[in-house]
Amino acid sequence: MSGGTGLSALRSRTWVGRGLIGPRRGRHAVPVDGLDALALPLGDDGVVVGVDPDGEPAVLGLNRPSPYDITLVGGLWTAQVLALRAVGAGTRVAVETGRAAAWEVLAQATADDGGAPCVTLHDVGRVPPLGASAGSPVVVVRDCGTRPPRGRVVSAPWQSVLTLLPYVSPVAPRLMEKSSLVGVQRVSPDEAEQIGRIMGLPRTETDALSTLADGVTLWCTPRDRQLAMTRATDAESGLLGGARRMD
Repeated sequence: MSGGTGLSALRSRTWVGRGLIGPRRGRHAVPVDGLDALALPLGDDGVVVGVDPDGEPAVLGLNRPSPYDITLVGGLWTAQVLALRAVGAGTRVAVETGRAAAWEVLAQATADDGGAPCVTLHDVGRVPPLGASAGSPVVVVRDCGTRPPRGRVVSAPWQSVLTLLPYVSPVAPRLMEKSSLVGVQRVSPDEAEQIGRIMGLPRTETDALSTLADGVTLWCTPRDRQLAMTRATDAESGLLGGARRMD
């Protein structure tokens, strides 16, 4: 199955501003046939959510200067791996959840050297203002069951919101339609049909949604799609166990 051109949807954009003109200097040029020798890495900063079908990293730019909403129809394991990797990229994570016990080990493991938590846990509807900024970006993970209430804290500049749904509930269409990005893990054939209609997926990709392996996510927008396999590191496996769709 083709991964499409979804990497462009998963990566954050580089915004080029116009500043003051600096000192005039001579241009530095490299012949076209010499570019390969530079071996410059290309791509934007972000969280590696897995590898694509070609084995290349699939990167999700969570920290953005504009509001960014993500809906993940999938398992707790994948949401927790993303939270861990966001912390590793210097992002604060706030988890709004009705099952705090499922997140406590992760929260304790990510405390900094001074004991301050990088992952904070909050009851549903009780997330305080988080003070997100370019220097201190935030990801809010909403793990609020199949019918999450409208959140007090919404996406904002440098504050992305990821809503986790275990399956396609009645509120799922609304959430997916307003999201900038949707992740889908293995679902039933009926759920796959509904997601396919909402996201405009080709028939082959719609049919494949009910056969995805544990740890595989189709990240998509109405225009782009990218399959990614999330492989846990040894540290992630030790903390969270192996990849699984259901908990």
